[in-house]
Amino acid sequence: MKSSTIANKKRLIISLFGILIVIFSLVARIGYLQIVKGEGLKKEALEQWTRGIPIEPKRGIIYDRNRKKLAVSVSKDTVWARPANIDKKNFDKVVKELAQILKLDKKEVAEKLKGKQNLVKIKESLEKDESEKVKKAKIKGIEIVEDNKRYYPNKNFASHIIGHTNVDQVGQYGVERTFNDSLTGEPGKLVKTTDAVGRQLPYDYEKRYEAKAGLNVVLTMDEKIQAFAEEQASDTQSKHNAKNTSIIVMDVKTGEILAMANKPDYDPNEPRLPADERLAKQWEGISQKERQEKWFEMWRDFPINDSYEPGSTFKIITSAAGIEEGLVNEKSQFYCGGKITKVKNGGSCVKPHGNQTLADALRNSCNVAMADIGLELGSKQFYKYLKDFGFGEKTNIALTGETAGIIPNSPDSIKDINLTTISYGYGVAVTPMQLITAVSSVVNGGNLMKPKVVKELIDSNGKVVEKFKPEVIRKPISKETSKTMLKMLEGAISSEDSKEEFVEGYRVGGKTGTARKIVDGKYEKVYVSSFIGVAPIDNPKIAVLVIVDEPNPSDGGYYGNLVAKPAAGEVIKETLKYLNIKPTEAAKGETAKEVIVPDLGNKSIENAGEIISEEGLDYEMDAYSVEANQVIKDQFPKPGTKVKRGSIIELYLDKKSE
Repeated sequence: MKSSTIANKKRLIISLFGILIVIFSLVARIGYLQIVKGEGLKKEALEQWTRGIPIEPKRGIIYDRNRKKLAVSVSKDTVWARPANIDKKNFDKVVKELAQILKLDKKEVAEKLKGKQNLVKIKESLEKDESEKVKKAKIKGIEIVEDNKRYYPNKNFASHIIGHTNVDQVGQYGVERTFNDSLTGEPGKLVKTTDAVGRQLPYDYEKRYEAKAGLNVVLTMDEKIQAFAEEQASDTQSKHNAKNTSIIVMDVKTGEILAMANKPDYDPNEPRLPADERLAKQWEGISQKERQEKWFEMWRDFPINDSYEPGSTFKIITSAAGIEEGLVNEKSQFYCGGKITKVKNGGSCVKPHGNQTLADALRNSCNVAMADIGLELGSKQFYKYLKDFGFGEKTNIALTGETAGIIPNSPDSIKDINLTTISYGYGVAVTPMQLITAVSSVVNGGNLMKPKVVKELIDSNGKVVEKFKPEVIRKPISKETSKTMLKMLEGAISSEDSKEEFVEGYRVGGKTGTARKIVDGKYEKVYVSSFIGVAPIDNPKIAVLVIVDEPNPSDGGYYGNLVAKPAAGEVIKETLKYLNIKPTEAAKGETAKEVIVPDLGNKSIENAGEIISEEGLDYEMDAYSVEANQVIKDQFPKPGTKVKRGSIIELYLDKKSE
C-alpha cells in the first residue's frame, strides 16, 4: 500500500511538471507572439481587413539660385474604384455616367470596374470640373484622392537642366532624374476597413496617413543669366539655321553652371510633343519606333551627351601646357610659311603668318606654331596634360547621359602626326562641358573645378539639408601660367588695326574655333563654330562658351568669329552688368571706325590680301593649303557692306552656293 502511494505521488509530480512545462511553453509562445512578433502580426491582420489608397507625396520644388520656382507640383485629384463595391445591378449606368464625366472610353472603364483587383486607378490629374461632377454623382465604390502633377511654369526654359518626369512623377532626365530620390518624398495612405473581397465594412473605419513632401533642389543656375543665354542661343540658331546651338556660362572660380541653353529644346510639360512646327511636320506619318528616336534626340543635352573636335579653341590648352613646361613664353618666336613642314601631312594654316610671337600665334590662330609646341611637348607630356585638364573622362556633373569624349588610349599611341593635329584641336573629341571646365582652370589660377548644377537641398521650411561646396579636382597649371594665359587671351580677340572693345567697357579674353566635321569617315564642308570668352580679364568671374553645330554657310558664314563670337559678346555684356561688375576704368580707346568691304572677286589671293590690309581688315579662307595666285570666287560680307575696322572677311575659292 505504501509503495502504491509513493508511485502515485511520483506520477502526480511528473504530471505537475508536465503541466507546468506546457503552461510555460504556452506563456512563452504567447509572449513571443505578443512581444516579438506582435507588431508584424498586427500589421498582417490589419492588411487582411483594411485596404489602403496611396497618397502621393508632393514632389520637391526646383528653384534657381535665387529661389525662383522652375518646377513645382500642383494638386490634382485621382479617381480610384473598388470593383467589389460597384453596384452590379446598375453596372451599365455606372459605366456610362463615369465615362461621360471623365471623358473616357466606356469599354475601358467597364474593363477596369470588372477587374478582380481590390483597388484600381480610373483617371489621374482631373480637371476641377471633372472632380466636382464625380463628387456630386456619389457613385458607390468610387473614391477621389488628392494627387500631384509636375508643372513647369516657364515651359521650355532651361529644359535640359531641369529635365522632366513621367506620368508616375519619376524623374526621367536632367536634375529631375539625378536628384529623383531627394525630390520624391515618402508616400502616405488612406486606410479603410473592408471584407475579404474588398467591400467596405458598415462601421466605416477610416484613417489618413499624410505623405511627406520631398526636398527642394536649389540650382546653381541664375534665371536672369539663363534668360540672356536662351535669347542669344535662339537668335543664333535662327539666324544661322544651325543643327544645334548651345551656350554655357560658368563661374570660373567655383565651377557653378550659371546658365546652359540648348536649341532646339522641348517643353517638359509635354515632353513627347515636337518643340516647334518644323519638327511637327517632320514627325508626320512616322512610325512609333521612329517617334521614340525623335524623343530621345529632342531630350539630348548636347553640352553633356555629345562630343566634337574643338578646333582652334583647343589652342588655349596647347599654349598653357607649353608655358607650364617652360618650353615657351608669350614672346617666344615662331615662323609660319603656311604649311606644317616638320611632319609629313601635318596640315597647314589658312594663310602664312610669317614671323610671330606665341601671343601673335594665338591671336592669328596659327596651326604651325601650335604644332611646334605639340611636337616639343612630346607624346608623354601632351597626354599628361590631356588627362590633367580632364579630357577623356567624365566631369561627373549631376546630369544624365554624360560622355567622356575621345582621346588617345595612351602616350604610346600618339605619333608625331597625332601631336600636330591634336595641338590645333583635331584628333580629339571633347564635350562642351569638358572644354569650358578646362578653360576655366586656365584662367582661375590653375584649379580644375568639378562643374556643378545644384547648389543645395532645402526642406519645406527653407532649412538647408545638404550643401554642395566647390570641389577642386586637380591643379593642371600654376598661377603664373594662368596670368600669362589671361594676358594672351585678351590679345587673342583684338587686332593690331582695331581699337574696338569686344564688350564695351570691359576687358575680355577669348578664342574662336571653326572645325570641320567628319561625315561618312571623311572631313566635309560641315562645321562646328565656337567661341569661348572669359571676363573680366583682371579678375575673371565668368567663362562663356558658344557652340553652333552645322551653321548654314549661306546664312552669315560659318567661321567662329562671325557665328559664335557675337552671341558670346552679348551674353558676357548682359551678365557682367547683371552681376554689378563695374566696367574697367581704362578703356582701350575710341570705337573702331566703319569701313566699306572692297570687291575681291576674281582677284588673286596675294592681291586680295594687300587690299584687305590697306583697309585695316583681316581675312580667313575656306582652304587649308592655297597658292598666292589662286583667284577669289566669292566673299563674305559682300562688297559694299559696312563693317568695323579690324573685322575678318571670309574668302572662298569656290562659289559659296556650291
